[in-house]
Amino acid sequence: MIMIARVTLEIALRKEFDYLIPPELAGQVEVGSWVKVPFGARQVFGCVTALVETSPCAKLRPLLRVVGRRSLMTPRVLELARWIAGYYCCHVETAIKSVLPEAVRREEEGWRERLFVRALPVSGPLPKLSKRQAEIHGIIGERKEMPLQELLRMTGTTSETVRRLEARGLVTVAAQVSERDPYAHEVILPTSPLVLNPEQRQAIDAITRALDTSRDGARHAPFLLHGVTGSGKTEVYLQAIARALALGLGAIVLVPEISLTPQTVERFKARFCSGRLQTLVAVLHSHLSVGERHDEWHKIRQGRARIVIGARSAIFAPVEPLGLIIVDEEHEHSYKQEEAPRYHARDVAVVRAQREGAVAVLGSATPSLESYYNARRGKYVLLELPSRVDNQKLPVVRVVDLCREYRGDKGIPILSNLLREAVTRRLERKEQVILFLNRRGYATSLQCPRCGYVANCPNCSVALTYHRSRQQLLCHICGHQKPAPTACPEASCRNPAIRYAGLGTQRVEETLRRVFPRAQIQRMDSDVLKRKEDYRRILGDFRTGKIDILLGTQMIAKGLHFPNVTLVGIIHADLTLHVPDFRSAERTFQLLTQVSGRAGRGDVEGEVIVQSFTPYHPAIQYAKRHDFVNFYEQEIEFRTQLKYPPISRIALLTLKGRNQDKVKFTAAHVKRELDSALAGFKDAVLAGPAPAPLLRAETLYRHQIMLRTRQLAKASALLAEIIDRLSLPEEVTLTVDIDPVNLT
Repeated sequence: MIMIARVTLEIALRKEFDYLIPPELAGQVEVGSWVKVPFGARQVFGCVTALVETSPCAKLRPLLRVVGRRSLMTPRVLELARWIAGYYCCHVETAIKSVLPEAVRREEEGWRERLFVRALPVSGPLPKLSKRQAEIHGIIGERKEMPLQELLRMTGTTSETVRRLEARGLVTVAAQVSERDPYAHEVILPTSPLVLNPEQRQAIDAITRALDTSRDGARHAPFLLHGVTGSGKTEVYLQAIARALALGLGAIVLVPEISLTPQTVERFKARFCSGRLQTLVAVLHSHLSVGERHDEWHKIRQGRARIVIGARSAIFAPVEPLGLIIVDEEHEHSYKQEEAPRYHARDVAVVRAQREGAVAVLGSATPSLESYYNARRGKYVLLELPSRVDNQKLPVVRVVDLCREYRGDKGIPILSNLLREAVTRRLERKEQVILFLNRRGYATSLQCPRCGYVANCPNCSVALTYHRSRQQLLCHICGHQKPAPTACPEASCRNPAIRYAGLGTQRVEETLRRVFPRAQIQRMDSDVLKRKEDYRRILGDFRTGKIDILLGTQMIAKGLHFPNVTLVGIIHADLTLHVPDFRSAERTFQLLTQVSGRAGRGDVEGEVIVQSFTPYHPAIQYAKRHDFVNFYEQEIEFRTQLKYPPISRIALLTLKGRNQDKVKFTAAHVKRELDSALAGFKDAVLAGPAPAPLLRAETLYRHQIMLRTRQLAKASALLAEIIDRLSLPEEVTLTVDIDPVNLT
């Protein structure tokens, strides 16, 4: 019987091609196999999407080779990739490449082999050895087996000495696979399950019941675990995973940022590194080396790692059978992919769980309005943890009106009197402080008070940010940089009194060192964290008390648990409040609540001081009271009036090009096409075309069209058809973002 493989190539052609499976590859090719095939004069890679017996093509060329010993993509994950392509309006080839990491697809990448030395059993007396040989043989015998390079480094000997021992039949030197484990150097101490409070017990009982019945084929609505900061959501996750493992099922745990991964891995490895549920915990995120990513992924595919922890791409991990998907901090926008396929990992998690009969748990102290709306409507099951563990109190939040802090010619201080005094008290009591400002750099812009000159990016519609440590002006959009001038660059002005306006973490750090000269202060932002281990090192120093004040951007806003932190200060609470985006109030509420939650996790009650120019804004006032429900009630009323998500769904079409007139004209043409095509959608609302809030980015002008409808899945298919038949001018591109989280 002739077998034929239907292959989707990695180049985006929106078409499948048939290839013969040659006899030498028979039995090696499965659905999901990654293969190399001839394509014209080239050789390209692709994924086998089906095995068939007949083909409409008369002359078929044979497959060249199969990458890996088994299929790289499970049939269920392949189907998930097809769904992503359809819903998020992209080529299926693009979705498959996103689902399957490049480290796994690469033909040349494989397991790393190292030479290991192993002691051999000796019958009778040892042959006569030199003192050095006897010493080295003793070390090998003690360790039984060890890497050759480690032995040479430890003893200062040469491989020639070891080879002499091998020649005498005392040791053997052979190549073995040496896995690249990004956490191999860490010492993990086993931990036991903690005692649950009644609310935690109710939550875990509900999830356990769902896991038990899902094994029998039952389907369950996703759970939304709404727990205040410090309420013990992680312990619920751990015990839910323990139940899944006991049932023979695997689990995926998504965290919103790479920076949160190390401490999460530590907690999960400590729980499952020993005992009857012992398993490897694999880690997937973009900061791994190519080799580490290859090895971690294959641990999962081989079934040796039944727990996977990672950022958004970990949702595609080949866990089989999959029983549980946990999305921690489900409200975080970093779960949204900014390039095609523009998927949202939280939503993909829900779809994958439904398709594979797994249980999905979305957790947050500040749920997204979309998820909470689904819970209110009964689409999700709401589980609540309204109080902190061990009866710890939520921190007291005080709001400072920065307008009242105005000091004449000196302007508004970086630290209000209240915040300065509060920091001083904590330092005297040997307690720790976290200060938050979501803006890196020294100043937000360079301005001339005489002629009004502002240093703008030549490629983007933004001002350049001043970085004092490097004496550079830097664009945080495209990366353009140039030396900071010492006088106004305008030839007709040349004012030496040029000013740096605004505020960044570098400037706050400078102020802190001047005001608190004896304190140990550490800044944490992307300008400081250059190496993989920097984040772990800084947090380790903070945990052990080597740092008194930790200043940082949003990477310190969530997920951190330090019992000695009794004060959190938010330098400017308004930075996300006035962004031209309907979610600005939601983001502000979430950020303030999450940052506030870092305080008071030990025996001493926490305090939060929020500095704001708009202290009476509802987002700030509700965050002050830790009142998510009433914030939701007010915000959902605004969304309902304007038909914004979650009441409807959004597709954002963005046209880009270097000629603004051409982009504007093309956007108007696309709008006319959409008006005609969407005539049958009674609830469709088309807005635009209009200049994007960030008109120019990376030299490209940008105009947008926004579609709002409740029938977005149907509209997405229609948009894909329209895009296929549209003929766009040269140098104008169109992107479609389904369910966007960023409208700029």
